[in-house]
Amino acid sequence: MSITRMNEQWAAARIKQKGDRKCIHWKNLRDLILAHPDVKKRVDIFALSIYGLVIFPKALGHVDEVVSDLFDRLD
Repeated sequence: MSITRMNEQWAAARIKQKGDRKCIHWKNLRDLILAHPDVKKRVDIFALSIYGLVIFPKALGHVDEVVSDLFDRLD
């Protein structure tokens, strides 16, 4: 979750196992979008959410960790 620039404890507390995948719930990302102090990071997290929820859906209402890794590499 380096795209969010949040610490590891924040990510570890919010990443959950869904089936055979690790995912973060959309609500956690939404809260981060609304509260993150860096506007560019807000846009990045919003784009990550759209890709995770619409283009690469694996678990309803969750963004797959693989999608966030992809975003991290596209930086």
